[in-house]
Formats: sequence, structure tokens, C-alpha cells
Amino acid sequence: MSTRNANSSAVTIPPLPNHRFDEAALARWLSDSLPDTRDGLRVEQYQGGMSNPTFLLTLPSGRRYVLRKKPPGKLLPKAHAIDREYRVMRALEDSGVPVPRMIAYCDDPGVIGAEFFVMEHMEGRIIRSVAMDPLPRTERVELAWSLVDTLAALHKVDWRTAGLEGFGRPEGYLARQTARWSAQYEAAKSDLPKNFDYSQMDWLRDWLLKHSQVSDESTIVHGDYRLGNVVVHPREPRVIGVLDWELSTIGHPLADLAYLCLHYRLPLDLPGVQDLLAAGLPPEKDILARYRTATGRDDIPDWPVFLAFSCFRSAAISQGVAARAARGTASSASADPEKDGTRARRVAEAGARIARSM
Repeated sequence: MSTRNANSSAVTIPPLPNHRFDEAALARWLSDSLPDTRDGLRVEQYQGGMSNPTFLLTLPSGRRYVLRKKPPGKLLPKAHAIDREYRVMRALEDSGVPVPRMIAYCDDPGVIGAEFFVMEHMEGRIIRSVAMDPLPRTERVELAWSLVDTLAALHKVDWRTAGLEGFGRPEGYLARQTARWSAQYEAAKSDLPKNFDYSQMDWLRDWLLKHSQVSDESTIVHGDYRLGNVVVHPREPRVIGVLDWELSTIGHPLADLAYLCLHYRLPLDLPGVQDLLAAGLPPEKDILARYRTATGRDDIPDWPVFLAFSCFRSAAISQGVAARAARGTASSASADPEKDGTRARRVAEAGARIARSM
């Protein structure tokens, strides 16, 4: 049976069989940081995410926390970086960027079978619809501005002062990310049907490898910044928390901005894609103008390159989800090799169209 938090659209279910772990061992390990766990805890698994499995922990006192862990089974190289999620959110706790308070990190897979961390539970709403349903139309523009302003605040943080030296290489971000996601995409092929058509994805990869030498800028980048990865205030249209930092690093801020704008460029017949203008959200040009004002930028150079890269990365992520679904290790029960593999190819086609339009 699933449950729905009264203040959130997040759905929890009993842990999926391949994601279960020793709850008593977790309670013992957490007892130093959270003494209440000595009396036990209840574990439920969040549905909707496709990468690191996420769990709601409820203590006998009623206090709630969230656990993120690596998924089981064979993992792609450098994927599911639980330690990086914990480190960047810990570094941002006093920065003005809204993040949950970190409780504890465990690098010993012997405790529950995988590395994990625990953070505070934030009371609010998770709005997964890119069109912001069921938010009233009168509040959608305000929430869109909050999304942009929160991203701008992140990009203005001095990552060196925040203690993130060595968290990522500031130079050559787009070229390195293209190479990284190309490797992830290739590695996932072995678990998928041999008859999948990869021609557009291959073309887009090759095009990006030739066009990714853009001018360097270095900020903290989230890597998966979108509405579904933030917590919205229970009653007001504003962001109160940013989640899911496993792809974060030091890199080019326009990659985050392009990913936030990705749904303006995807085909409307693709599942999950909605007409944002018809839903009452501001157009892409207004999003860019708001970001420029918030960050003090004069322009947004190489915008089509960043959009094409965002399509490629999104396609590679979907391909990884499809591969994990084929292996039976996906974090969500809704993952499906055929569906997610098809989505990867369609998003890659959209990126190729953007690239060819330059």
C-alpha cells in the first residue's frame, strides 16, 4: 500500500524487494546521531526517482528523516555518487541556497549493504509535473521565478570559500561531461536489446565532441536542476529545498540553466512533456532574462550547444534507467527498458535537431 504525505505529492511504498535492508542495523548505526532510533524506526521507499533509492525514516517520536543510498547490483562507473551529494549539501548549509540539514554519512557498505547518508525531512511539496499541476495557474509564474532565482543563488556561491576545492575541475566542463555521458551511454548498451536504433544519439555525441570547446566558467552546478528535484513551500509558490545532488560538480552554470529549460525544446508527444506556455509558465526568453538579471550576466553565449548537451545528457540518463530496469535494479517500480530506451532515443533526436539548426 502506498501513502501520500499530506503536504507533498511524494508517494511512499514498502521497500521494493531488491532495495530492502536490515532496518535494525540502520537503527543501531544511527543511534549516535539520532538517539531516538534505539527504539526502532519505520522505513518506507519513495517512488518517482530513477537513480539513488530514497527512503522515509519515521522514528517512534514521529520525527522524520530521509535516507539516500546506492542502488544494488552492477553500477556504471562514477554513477550514484552518494558521497558527493552529502559533501555538497553539507557545504551549502549556510550559503543561502536552501538544502536539507545533513545528519550522517556512512561509507561502510557492511551496515546496510551500500553507502548511504541521512538528512532531515523537509515539510513541503514535491511537484513532479513540469507544467506545475496541481498548482493554481495564478501561482505558476511566481514559482518559475523562484526556481530561476534559487539556481542563480547557487551559481553565485564562491565554491572555494564553501570548502569545495577539489570537488570538480573548473576547466573544460562541457567537453569532459560529453565524454563522461558518452561512456555511460555506451556502457548501458550491453544490457539493452541489440535492435535499438542509436543513430541519432551517436550523431549527437559526435557533434558535441566537436562543439564542446566553449568559454570556461566555473560555479557549483547541480547537474539535474528541475522542478521535480526541489521542495516547494507547503502553501506558497517558492522553493525551500534543493534535492538530488548526485550529478553536482564544479562546472559551467549554463549547463544547469539549459537543463532547466529543456522541456521547452522536447516534442509534446513524448510522455511527461507538456506545453509550458499553455500551462501558464513564462516563455524561455523570459527565463533567460530573469537569470541574467539575477546573476548580473550580459548574455547567454553558445545557448544551442548547451541545449543540445542537455538533450544528450537527459537521453544518456534515460538509457541508464532502461539498463537498470533490464537488470532489475532500478529504484522505481515504473522503470521499463523499452519505455525508457525509447525516451532516450526521442530526446536525442530533439538534441540533434537543435544542433543541426545552428
